[in-house]
Amino acid sequence: MLTQFTPLSALLGGAFLGFAALLLLIGNGKIAGISGITSKAINPKHAKSWHWSFVLGLIVGPLLLPLSRFELPQNFDSSWLAIIVGGFLVGLGSVIGSGCTSGHGVCGIGRFSKRSIIATITFMFTAVVVVFLRQHFAISL
Repeated sequence: MLTQFTPLSALLGGAFLGFAALLLLIGNGKIAGISGITSKAINPKHAKSWHWSFVLGLIVGPLLLPLSRFELPQNFDSSWLAIIVGGFLVGLGSVIGSGCTSGHGVCGIGRFSKRSIIATITFMFTAVVVVFLRQHFAISL
């Protein structure tokens, strides 16, 4: 099993994501933002079958991963509380930022959206600061 980052696996994964986002945009005229699609899927007023197909793909994909030579990381350095709080903060940020990293980073930048470019710079800057603080000040969550 391949467990380390390789440029080839990153390139392949990025190409699949970009192609899927392009297919959704061309075929359906919709942006592949996971938070927006998921929130519509769970809202009976807005749910369409393609919303649920998209969400189901997000769930089934990792379950099929063992059939390939890739695997997901199994060890986390953070507590369950930190993971849950982090997930909540990501969701809150998605609402405040009118989209998530997939919508802004993958689709928005590809459409040259200024709002998405600024949002993605903000995501990346925040990630760099958090990693720096955790590595240099031994902050554990």
